[in-house]
Formats: sequence, structure tokens, C-alpha cells
Amino acid sequence: MITKSDALHQRLEPQVRHVTDARTGDEDLGPFKLLPGTWSNEPGLAGRGWNMIALPFGPPQGATFRPPYRLLMNQYDENLVFDLVDKAVPNRGIAPTAAGPPTSADQLLVTLDYEQGVKQLAAEDFPSTGLGGPGGAAIHHEPGLFLHMTDPLDEDSTDIARLATIPHGDSVLAMGTARVSDGPPSIPAVNVLPLGVDHDLETNRYLEPYKHFRDNPFRGLFDPTDATALLRVANEGLDIVRTTKLEFDSTLPTGGISNIPFVVRQANASEMKSTFWIQEVRQQDGTIGLRLQYLQIVQLDFFDRFDGGPGRIKWPHVSINTLAKLPASATPERAYAVMPG
Repeated sequence: MITKSDALHQRLEPQVRHVTDARTGDEDLGPFKLLPGTWSNEPGLAGRGWNMIALPFGPPQGATFRPPYRLLMNQYDENLVFDLVDKAVPNRGIAPTAAGPPTSADQLLVTLDYEQGVKQLAAEDFPSTGLGGPGGAAIHHEPGLFLHMTDPLDEDSTDIARLATIPHGDSVLAMGTARVSDGPPSIPAVNVLPLGVDHDLETNRYLEPYKHFRDNPFRGLFDPTDATALLRVANEGLDIVRTTKLEFDSTLPTGGISNIPFVVRQANASEMKSTFWIQEVRQQDGTIGLRLQYLQIVQLDFFDRFDGGPGRIKWPHVSINTLAKLPASATPERAYAVMPG
């Protein structure tokens, strides 16, 4: 039986490697075929981006007890642009045969580049420091690649990958899988309390910042004990006819994150898991519109654990957003900057 990956490999084989503008619906992109173009919060989805990050923080001299970190919340708008495709990228290899010399067994990749720009709408931290920055500030810029891999050897369970570079000094390779299903996505509830400490918010003063935002949700909406609730709410009442799910995980074999020395010492980014749900939505006039939701969790390791486990406490850095695909004629200005800190 010829799989979709085999068929794509056969279609790419006669092609010479080339870089071209990405086009929506290009079958060579496989599970990425709906991504080319600009995804944005602008068309009625403003303020759907939410970010939570714990940051090491030394309380001022003479301050009452606070744990040595602050919890920072951001509400944001985003433009995520996919615009170039690199086709028939060859990875050379050989395969053994029962008799005679080995044969060529090259892997061919199709890569789609992306550039993410994020602008802050509002920020709040606890303990309150005033360091969150103003509304309108550019708080994140990330260039990267999505890879769709064909492999005639069929030895790998992963068929996609994500490469990301972050201006803080982080480089990410996350392996993954793509799945298409009818209907809306199933988005799980996620509790993003730090790993390695007691999670009882009522008695553990160390988690006072998390208790604060549980009892007083950021902007009255974002609760760290159910970080994906706003994604599920955003899908209520929609006729989502098909969902393409892209899952990336840096902890899968050959994946990982490399960081500059300061990051490793102070708040090491050790793991990244992200899920993208590309949704085909039936509109009132019967046409199909495109939406994109994502959940990303990066584990930041700092401070000794309280449970006796190995390593340091893992602090989930969580980002979620709901975006819509813009018409080709509407391409807003991108935002460039580093994450707030």
C-alpha cells in the first residue's frame, strides 16, 4: 500500500530543490497546506492571545515575605505569517538490500517558513512591580520553520517538525505528528502550576502568585488553573467541519532546546510542547473560513524542588491564542521585539 508520505515522496523526486511563495491548498505541503498567508487577531478576534510566565525576582529590601519570583500575565494580539516554501530538500541516505550493494534511500522535505510577531495589549504581575510594560509594546518576535518529512524507509513515527529561534538565546527542535479529523478540536483542560512543589493553593504560601490570579483572573478572564478554558469558549457556537491537528514536542527522540549560558543558569528552557488546531469553519453563507488556535507550554527550570525530585522546579510558560486567516490583500505590519522580562 502506498501511503500519503510515499506518494508525496514520489511526486517530489523529479523536482529540483526550489524556494517559492507559499500557496494555500498546495498539496505538496501535506498537513501544512492551509497555513500559507497571514493569521491575525485583527478580524474580530482582538485580545484572544494570553501569556503566563514565572520569572525569578528578588523582592526589594525590607519587603514583606514574597517568594523569589513574580508571575507575569500578558494579553496580546498577534500576526503569524507563513510565506515561503522550500521544496524537495534532500537528506541523503542508503538502505540495505538482501543481496548486493545498498540502494539510495533519500528523505525529501518540504519546509514552510514562519515569522511570529506579538504586540501586548495589557500586562499585570504579582507581586506587582510595574515592570510589565505598556500596552502596544512589541513583546515577541520568532522566525522559524515547519518541516514535513517524507521517508521511504518508514522508520520514524514522526512526520513533521518545528524549528524555532528566540531572541533570548534559545533554539528549539520539536518533532511531531499531524492528524486530520472531522468536527471541532478536543481541547483538554490544562492546570499549569509549577512541577516540584505542593499544589495546595490554600496552604502553600510559595504559590501565592498563582492563588492571586486564580481568585482574581487576569482581565477577569484568564485563570492559570484552567489555562485552555478561553480556547474552548472561543469555539462555542461555531460549525467547525474539519480540524488539522499539529503536535510538536521537544522531548521526543532527537528533539531538544539549546540555550545560551545565562539562560541555562538562571531559568533554563528545558522543554517545549505545542499544539496547533487548524479549523475549517462553515460560515452563515455556506462558505468555509479558516481559524487557527494553539497551546504552547515551555518549561522553565529554576530553584530547587520541594518534593525531592531530580533537577529544578519546572515553571510552565503558557501561551494560547485564537487567530483568523486574513485575505491575501490584507497583510498587516509585523511586530518585532523580545519577550518582556
